[in-house]
Order: sequence, then structure tokens, then C-alpha cells
Amino acid sequence: MTGPTVLHLTTVDMSLALLLLPQLVGIRDAGYDVIGVSAPGPYVETLESHGIPHVPLRRSTRAADLRADLACAWEFAGLCHRLRPDIVHTHNPKPGVYGRIGARLAGVRAVVNTVHGLYAQPTDPLMKRAAVYSLERLASSFSSAELVQNVEDLPVLRRLRIPVRKLHLLGNGVDLTRFDPPLDDVVRRRIRGRLGLSDEAVVIGLVGRLVREKGYGEVFAAARQLRAHLPQLHFVVVGPRDPAKPDAVSQTDIDRVAREANVTFLGLRDDIEQLYAAMDIYVLASHREGFPRAAMEAAAMGLPIVATDIRGCRQVVEQGRTGLLVPVHDHTALAEAISRIATDPDLRTAMGTAARRKAVAEFDYRRQIALTLQVYKDLLRGSRGSERLVR
Repeated sequence: MTGPTVLHLTTVDMSLALLLLPQLVGIRDAGYDVIGVSAPGPYVETLESHGIPHVPLRRSTRAADLRADLACAWEFAGLCHRLRPDIVHTHNPKPGVYGRIGARLAGVRAVVNTVHGLYAQPTDPLMKRAAVYSLERLASSFSSAELVQNVEDLPVLRRLRIPVRKLHLLGNGVDLTRFDPPLDDVVRRRIRGRLGLSDEAVVIGLVGRLVREKGYGEVFAAARQLRAHLPQLHFVVVGPRDPAKPDAVSQTDIDRVAREANVTFLGLRDDIEQLYAAMDIYVLASHREGFPRAAMEAAAMGLPIVATDIRGCRQVVEQGRTGLLVPVHDHTALAEAISRIATDPDLRTAMGTAARRKAVAEFDYRRQIALTLQVYKDLLRGSRGSERLVR
């Protein structure tokens, strides 16, 4: 190893590989020694194939298990003592708590946390907000910098009295060269043909883990409602099942909606940019988001988007210009919005063009890498980095 060492901590390796890999590679290419830390899993091979070594955190779990979390915190603190990183960069709610605290207590020089979306929102019940905000306030007192993806979280963090010098609006982004619409319809028809989709079909795409928090219940209800009068609509769902989650969409649910509506499930795919090219409309009916990556990818691919009117989706979709926003938990409004765009080809084209323009202007992931690198540089330059941050 030759440059400063940075540990990126998440709960599971899927987050490192599917959400953070471009950032990890960009930081490595800037001269840092980047190491991913998480529970071991099937995505470690993907990380290592891109030159990102991985260190397993054996006690890390997504389950709500206080004893396991305390054991994981102790394991991570020991890991910091052993590896002596220059920077620890935490992600996800649980690692964001024990990672910030454990790294600082282990003597790590700079501790950075990315706020991917506060796990509580102002509209949540008081007890949930109190618990989440109290933990966030505590953990942030151990950090050097807080990189905030969503602008709507900044006022909350300020009300928690997190020092302004620590707060940086990071935003979110995607690779605009990878997610770029095909130049002609030949490529699009070929991809659709491989999926068994006709040229006449209006393809509604969804990308994400199969959990009900992503709004799949409302999407399935909308698909059933639309099948009768818009039989040309075909829903395509890309993403893995997540049976470990309490709100997982079951195989029974999948089989039932596949019978009752025009819905195809493709599972986890690594050719996602080609699948976007086969779609006409993208849908995200989530109940909670930080700053949804898949929606940004869809926008970059020139797709109009129907999404719920929540934090994160509001940052991707401009109402009436790049797509439509609908109330959360409202499958009827969701169906109406999908129908409006699906039956108006000119509107689809106009919204898709505007979505691509917005993505080019706002969603280039290289901006997030540049800001992160600047924060790292300032932290390592100062004897007390948290006082040397660029606002």
C-alpha cells in the first residue's frame, strides 16, 4: 500500500458493490488505498475483480439484534486497531452509528459518514424520530465530516445541532457514460426481442429489491387495475428477492401477480443499462428513499418517471416536466399517472428528453467523487480535520 488508507464500512457487501463501487474505484484511482468492510457475501468477488480488497466483518447483520450489533462494534474497533486506517468512511444506518463511534475511539484520524437518507423523516411517529435523531446526534459527535446526499435532510441535521462546519451537501450521481440512451431503435428492438416484448408493448420498468417498502404492493395493484383497459402495458421488474427482510415480497406474491397481470420478474441482472433501453416508463412507488440511484439511472436513460412524492424522488422527478409524482400508498393515483404517460407518446418523449437533460446537469457521479476527495484532503491536511472542512 502506498497512499492513505480508507476503510468504507457498510452492513453487507451488496451495498459496496451495487451502490458504492464507482465511488470506491474513483477514490482508489486518486491515490488512496481503499478497502471495503462488511459482512462477507457473494459480492466480494465483484469488489475484488475491480481491485477493491475486502475485509469481512463477521458479526455484521441486517437484523435488529442489539447484542450482535454490540459484538460487531467491538469487532470493528479491533479491526481499526489492526489496520490503522487514515480515514474511516461509514454508510448505512447501523454502521453509521457504531462505525463512527468505534473508529474515533480506536484513534482513527478522520471519520467521515455519508447520510444516504435519514432513517426517520419529519412525518414519522414521534418515538421513531426520537430514537433515530438521538442516535444520529450522538454518532455525529464522533465524526469529522457528514456528507449529506439529500438537501431535505440538511435542515433536520441543523436542528440536531450538528456543527455546520461538518455538513457537506454531497448529492448523488450515476455514470452518465454507462447510462446513455441508445442512438437508434435497432438496439432497443433487439433487447426487447430477447425479453419477449413486442414493438407495440408499452413497457413499465421497476428496479429494486423485492421488499414492500419499495411500493411493490401498490404497483401490483395498479398493474391489475390497468390490465383490463390497457392490455398493451407490460410491467418488468428487475431485482432480487430479499427474504431476510420482514417486508419481503414472497414467492407466492410474485406467482400470483404474474398470473393476474402483465408482470415479468427478471431477478438480479448485470445488464441493467440494456434493460432500461427496453423500457418506456420507469416507476418508483417507494415509501421511503434517500436519493434513489435507480431513478437517476432511468432519468439518464431518457425515461419519464412516475414516483411517489417523497424525499429523494422529489430530487429526481420534476413534476409535469420529467415525470409525475403521486401520493405514497395510493395505487389508484399511481395507475392514473402511468396511464396518462403510457397513452401519450409525445408526452413520453418530451418527459424523457427533459429527464436526460436533468441527469446530465445534476446527476454526474464524478461531482460526488470530487467533493469526497476534497473533504479527505482537507481532513488529512489539518491536525484536527473537522475544523478544516470546506463548506
